[in-house]
Amino acid sequence: MRTIRPIGPIRPPEWLMQGAAEVGEVSLALVRSGVWRSAGPAQLVRIERALRTWGQSMAALGVIAAIRWPDRAAVISGDSQLTYAELDRRCERIAAGMHAQYDIVAGSKVAVLCRNHIGFLEATLAASRIGADVLFVNTEFAAPQLEAVLERHRPDLLVHDEEFTPPAGVTAILSTSGGSGVATLDELADSRAVGAAAPSTAGHITILTSGTTGAPKAAPRVPTAVGLAGLTASALSRFGVRSGEPVIIGPPLFHGLGLLTSMLALFLGAPLVLRPKFDAATLLADVEKTRAGAVVAVPVMLRRLLELGPTAIAEYDLRSLRAVISGASQLGVPLAERFIERFGPVLCDAYGSSEVGIATIANSADLLDAPGTVGRPCLGSSIRILDEQDQVVPTGTTGRIFAGGGLVFGGYSDGSSKTVVDGRMSTGDLGHLDSAGRLFVDGREDDMIVSGGENVYPVEVEGCLAAHPAVAEAVVAGVPDDDFGQRLVAYVVLREPATEDELIAHVKANLARYKTPRQIVILDEFPRNATGKVLRSKLSPP
Repeated sequence: MRTIRPIGPIRPPEWLMQGAAEVGEVSLALVRSGVWRSAGPAQLVRIERALRTWGQSMAALGVIAAIRWPDRAAVISGDSQLTYAELDRRCERIAAGMHAQYDIVAGSKVAVLCRNHIGFLEATLAASRIGADVLFVNTEFAAPQLEAVLERHRPDLLVHDEEFTPPAGVTAILSTSGGSGVATLDELADSRAVGAAAPSTAGHITILTSGTTGAPKAAPRVPTAVGLAGLTASALSRFGVRSGEPVIIGPPLFHGLGLLTSMLALFLGAPLVLRPKFDAATLLADVEKTRAGAVVAVPVMLRRLLELGPTAIAEYDLRSLRAVISGASQLGVPLAERFIERFGPVLCDAYGSSEVGIATIANSADLLDAPGTVGRPCLGSSIRILDEQDQVVPTGTTGRIFAGGGLVFGGYSDGSSKTVVDGRMSTGDLGHLDSAGRLFVDGREDDMIVSGGENVYPVEVEGCLAAHPAVAEAVVAGVPDDDFGQRLVAYVVLREPATEDELIAHVKANLARYKTPRQIVILDEFPRNATGKVLRSKLSPP
C-alpha cells in the first residue's frame, strides 16, 4: 500500500527568496503576471524534477514551459507555429540526434548561425539539454570574419541557415530543410536516437560582443536563476508584460537583448513572435494578428516605425500593446518623445551590455520626467558611479559606470575581463545618477574628446543636434587637429532639408562654444551592425 504524503505550502524556489528586501516585489510581480497561477501539485513535482536535471539552463526554461503550458503557442515564425509541448518534444529528439550522430556531449561546443526563427530556439534548447556550450554567431559576419570566429572557437557542430556557407572542415547541419543532402534539424527531430545522460552542470552561453570598437570578443555566461528572476520581476513591474501574451522580438536572438528577452518570454510562457528580418509594417501587422503585448526593438527600428507615418500606423489595431522595449544602443530624448507621442506611454528603455546583461530599466514615466535617463537598476542589480580612484562620486557627478547583478559575466573566453570593483563590473560608459537614483549615460569612456583642453562628451552634442527638427539622428566624433589636439565633427542624417550653418548655429545657441562641431557631414544613412549600432570606425570626414 502506497503512503501518500501531504504536500506542504507552495512557495517559490529558495534561490528566488534570497534578498529579503526584494522578495515582496518579486512575488507580487510574478503573481500579477499569472506566472504562478494554476500550477497544480503534479506540475510542481515535474518542475522540481526538471530543475534538478537541468538546473539554471535554457533547457530548464523550455522544459518547465512545456509542463506549465503544453498547448500554448511557444513560437510563431511567419506561417509556422509550435506549441510548448511540440517544441519540447522536438528539442528532446534533436538533442538525442546531436548526441548519437555527432557525439555532442556535456562540454561540447555547438555554434548557432541562424536568423530569428524556430530553428534558432530548437538548436539552442537542444544543445542546452545535453549540457553543451552554445556559441551564437553574428549573421552579419562576412565570410572572412565567420571563418576567423569558427577557427578561434572551433565548435564541434555548427547549426546554420541555408543562406550561410560554413568554412571547409566544419561539421554542420541545416536549421531547416534544404534539400541539399545535408542533415537538418527536422531530420534529427524525426530520428529515434538514444539521448545523452543528463548533464551534471549547465553549459555556457557565449555571446560575441558587438565589436564596434574592435574585433568582437566572446562573453560566455551561465545565466543565474537569481539574475533572471530579478530581470523577470523588473520586466513584469516596469514593462507590464503578462504571462501568455505574445512578445515580438525584433533584434537578432544572437544579441544580448534578443536572447535575454526570449528567455524572459520562455519563463513567462509568452509566445515568441519571430521574423528572420525586420520590416516596420510587418511588425505592426504581427502585433494586430497575434495581439502581442510587447515588442522588443532597437532605436533604429523605432525610427522605421515612426517613418511609416501616422496614416499608415493608424491602419493597425495596436490596442493589445503594453510595452515597446528599446535597447542595445542609445535611445535619445527626441526619439523617445516622438515615439511616446505617437504610440502612447508604452516605451521602455533597457540599458546594459553583453557583459552585464540588462542593468537598468526606464519606463515611459521615467523617460518623460527625466529626459535622457536609462532608468533605475533591475531587482538584484546595483549601479555605482566611480572616479579614477574607484571612489563613489557625488550625486550628479559624471564618472565610470559599474554594474553588479546575477547576469554579469565571468570574463571573456580569452581570459581577459573588464574592470571589477567590489563585485561590480565596468560597463565602459561614463554617466551619473540623479537624486532619485536614475542613471544617465554621458558617453563612452573611450569616446571622450579633449578639444583645446576641454572635455567634450559626444552624447551631449548628439542630443543637441537630434533636438533640431530637421535632424533624424546624429553622431559626433573627434578628429586630430594641429591647434586644438582634437576637433569635433558631426555626422547627421536629416528628415528634412537643413544646411551645415543652420545646424552649427543651433549647437552654438544651446551649448558651450567649445562643444560646437567645426564641421558637419550630412549622410543618407549611417553604417550599422546587425543590432543597429552605428559603426563609428566607418565614419570619416571628407
